[in-house]
Formats: sequence, C-alpha cells, structure tokens
Amino acid sequence: MLRIERLSKTYADGKRALADVDLEVRRGEIVAIVGGSGCGKTTLLRLIAGLDRPSAGTIAVDGEIVAAPHPKVGVVFQEPRLLPWLSVADNVAFGIAGRPAEERRRIVQGALARVGLLEHAERLPRDLSGGQQQRVAIARAFAAGPQVLLLDEPFSALDAFTRADLHAHLLRLWQDAGLTVVIVTHDVTEAATLADRVIVMRPDPGRVHDEVEILVARPRERGSPAIEGMARTLYAALDEARRPPIREREVEASGLWW
Repeated sequence: MLRIERLSKTYADGKRALADVDLEVRRGEIVAIVGGSGCGKTTLLRLIAGLDRPSAGTIAVDGEIVAAPHPKVGVVFQEPRLLPWLSVADNVAFGIAGRPAEERRRIVQGALARVGLLEHAERLPRDLSGGQQQRVAIARAFAAGPQVLLLDEPFSALDAFTRADLHAHLLRLWQDAGLTVVIVTHDVTEAATLADRVIVMRPDPGRVHDEVEILVARPRERGSPAIEGMARTLYAALDEARRPPIREREVEASGLWW
C-alpha cells in the first residue's frame, strides 16, 4: 500500500533530517511513529503527504510515486487549520470544490455524520470546542476520499476525555472506510492504544531504530495492564534510541584509556 525506500532529506542549511528510511505500511493498517525531538517524524509525514520533496529515495502509494500532494493521501495536522470565515460544512467541502454541487453536499453530510457533527454544519469554527474543531479537520480530510490518512500529533492539545472521544471516532472511521492510517505522536500510550505497529525512530539524522508490534486485541482500553505493558516496551525502545550507536559508545569508552 505505502512503500518508502531509502528515503533521505537534507535541508539547504546542511541539516540531515532523515537518512535511509525504509518502511512499508500494509493496506488497512494503523502505524504510529514515535521518537524524540530531532528524529524527523514530522518531516517524514510531510514527505509522505507530498508537501516536501525528498533529497533521495522514493515514496509510493499503490505503486504510484508521491512527488506532490496526492489524491489518495489525506492529512490532519496538530492544529485544525480551519478557515474561520467559512461554516463547518464549507470547511469540509473546501478540498472538493471541483465536484458537482449535489455530490459535494452528499459527501459533506456523510463526512460530518461520521464524526458526529452533522447538526453543526452551519456553525462557524469559533463556535465549536477544540475537540469539535479537530473532528471537522478529520471530516475535511475524509471528504476527499483518501486511502491513506496521515495524522501529525492531532490530539496532543486536547484534554484526556476529548482525546479518548476522538480516538473512538478515528477507529470507527478506520474500520468503516478501510483506511490505512499513519499517526505521529509523542504519547506512547496513545500509540499502543491505536496502532497495529509502532515505529521507533532515532535522531541525528532521523532513521528507524525499532519496530514494535502491538499484540493486544481490539477493543483496547487505555490504561489497561496490557496497554501499559506495551507502553513500557515502547519507553525502553525510545530510551535505547536516544543512546549513541554501539560503535560510538565503544570509541567513547576506548578514549578513557588514553
């Protein structure tokens, strides 16, 4: 479904954000990406979305190379990024403006119904709570009919109850529409609750350090012993990812003898 091969990104100032990232995401899978600051998580998501160009390597969706924003790929950012002068319905319709009016109306109603906001269609974003605004952003991404949905820390600014509610909405969308989901998060418990696999990245430059399969049946309960156990496994992998590679540690240790 989504295939990334030897992906690297170096910025104009010489900063190496990513180096030789290989990743395959299967159709209908939820993959979470975790890692400390500087490991290139958001850069990787932007490259998959076609919002930036790689320095080397390829990204393909169903065999089609992604070199620009792709109709099969939708994105939800950390902030909802809604247009404040447009109604909720018009915000959702923004990305499908070229469709016939009746088709557009049907798609918007369906997307809002899926996130439980159909009755708020004519309201302005300022009249909604933070969680409702993020649901509008999810509906907007869903309206374009993506096969791959990318989420960049979409729940990080929300309280625990709103976050749990949005987790439930996301999982329903994933299940009903057969979406493939890639989510970047700093919350390892969130990763363990939502994902089938978690990719742990290491920094300087960003690259894949480990891959952890979440061996907990759905439905999952955040805070359950099984999820907390997986979270501990992820914390251990993150701790290891922050350490220098073994050869670097050996060089540092050998230097103590001189």
